[in-house]
Amino acid sequence: MLHLRLIVPHDLRDAVLERIDTCPGVTHVVLLPDSALRPAGDVVLCDVARESADEVLGGLRALGLAERGAIDVSPLELAISKAAEQAEELAPGDGADALVWEAVSEITHEESTLSVVYLAFMALATMLAACGAVLDSAILVVGAMAVGPDFGPLAGLCVAVVRRRAREAARSLAALLVGFAVAMVLTAGFSWVMDQLGLFSQAAFDAERPNTSFIWKPDAMSFVVALLAGAAGMLSLTSAKAGMLVGVAISVTTVPAAANAAVAFGYRDYAQAVGSGVQLLLNLLGIVLAGVLTLLAQHWAWRVIRARAAG
Repeated sequence: MLHLRLIVPHDLRDAVLERIDTCPGVTHVVLLPDSALRPAGDVVLCDVARESADEVLGGLRALGLAERGAIDVSPLELAISKAAEQAEELAPGDGADALVWEAVSEITHEESTLSVVYLAFMALATMLAACGAVLDSAILVVGAMAVGPDFGPLAGLCVAVVRRRAREAARSLAALLVGFAVAMVLTAGFSWVMDQLGLFSQAAFDAERPNTSFIWKPDAMSFVVALLAGAAGMLSLTSAKAGMLVGVAISVTTVPAAANAAVAFGYRDYAQAVGSGVQLLLNLLGIVLAGVLTLLAQHWAWRVIRARAAG
């Protein structure tokens, strides 16, 4: 279940309480009159089953509560209450299948912010992947995949496309492109320094690297893996299992491909640079395509579930 704390202007109180009362899956409603100071108003607390959350939040937004008051949502880890059990039984569908657009939009908004920390993680992940590529270390490559934060903007782009929000799509795309551009430039400089120190060498980079050659040798499986990873990542996000995103990122080859391309350009190995670029593009396209299709499928399935429950 989810816990809602609402700051409600006095003239909206009756409408808000009526909207909450008419939605199945809502319980533990508490009214604290004149408790809010900034913005001024009443405080309404309630718990809502996850499968009813999208309906409740959409109704509150339609009343203008987000603009004139506040809607705070937090996960409710444990509710020992018969009323909570009954609320979940009344709510249509299953909580694990519920698609809460407000939560998904908020998570992707935070994860796709073009911040200093985001750029730092992108650069560090790409440098780590460069070490793995030159040393032919699959462990380092996998570690770089886990560190890379690029799934956040990719997920944000998928949500924006499905919701038809051009500004959010441009924002996510900018974070993705700037992040990879900055990371690759810094990695090229990093590889030059490593070469000057004798830790990298073109001989090692040009040698047979059986453990990491997949990075610059894309094939049909590259696209298939990207599709599967994109679908798994989106499912983990929409089912409120955001902690799984790091694990999902291990399945794709975006960061290693960008790193190998940066090192290849430094050594003027344009064949590897092109191959790595193609690998990067295949993975990006596969993840976005799978993410969009997964969201559309979830949206359609959830509408069918709710329609059958209402019937």
